[in-house]
Amino acid sequence: MMYTIPGHHHISMITKNANENNYFYKKVLGLRRVKMTVNQDDPSMYHLFFGDRTGSPGTELTFFEIPLVGNTYRGRNAITRSGLLVASEDSLIYWKARFEEFGVDHGNITTYGNRPALKFEDPDGLRLVLVASNGEKLEHWETWEKSAVPAEHQILGMGPVEITVRRLEKLANTLTALFGYTEVSRTDREAVFQSMKGEVFGEIVVTQLDGPAEKPGRGSIHHLAIRARNDEELAYWEEQINQKGFHSSGIVDRYYFKSLYFRESNGILFEIATDGPGFTVDEDVEHLGEKLDLPPFLEQRRAEIEAKLSPIKENE
Repeated sequence: MMYTIPGHHHISMITKNANENNYFYKKVLGLRRVKMTVNQDDPSMYHLFFGDRTGSPGTELTFFEIPLVGNTYRGRNAITRSGLLVASEDSLIYWKARFEEFGVDHGNITTYGNRPALKFEDPDGLRLVLVASNGEKLEHWETWEKSAVPAEHQILGMGPVEITVRRLEKLANTLTALFGYTEVSRTDREAVFQSMKGEVFGEIVVTQLDGPAEKPGRGSIHHLAIRARNDEELAYWEEQINQKGFHSSGIVDRYYFKSLYFRESNGILFEIATDGPGFTVDEDVEHLGEKLDLPPFLEQRRAEIEAKLSPIKENE
């Protein structure tokens, strides 16, 4: 049976300061912190998740805190911008005023992928863009009623993700031949792909660029995770990836979802992650993200882990 990718799952970035990051994504962007946990491969660092009310797949922005990280030197062979959806051009006007109020580095309202858009950067210099979705949103997106942002202007999840590579055709082939993405537009040095044709929340914008590769640091994007609905689909994708000759991590149980990692030919790290069980597996919806949650296999190390983490100040 052939499966399809129903869109993005999450995107993971590097932050230098968890307190600044927490303030920006909760207070300024109005997202909910749905999980405060640690990097399971290195429990000495925070792993923060922000999203809609429940942290639905396709709404999650995640951050690894690395206090000693250096600056990012931008270049090719990297994920270079993360898109976030808002309802309309009116929402972009609201956000431009909000960015001015909070001193956020931003541009003017322009277009991105033929849609009204507003580019901005977070405190780490991470490049982001708000995109007017004109009514498109994830079916399972839920309003966060305690957000600092009015419901009609809240971020509706992930939009176009920009990847800059030296070999555009290599990545294009991986997206179309392996995962079944549709190429919806092409210019000399840019192509746009959608996992589900006509739907912006699975869109990837690939730009071709020569020159040096990016040196990652604070504000860089570590990887993009795309969705598998369940364990059966994840196993299918593992088989397809192996058949194409890519080396993969094998299936990893992250407790909140199961994952598979691989690098495509330009070195871009992709994760494929299951929709479930989700962040309510160890916490009720009302109290998501309020305390440090650890997966069961790290729980016995809680005292040691907490001793190495600096508390995050809550700025409600």
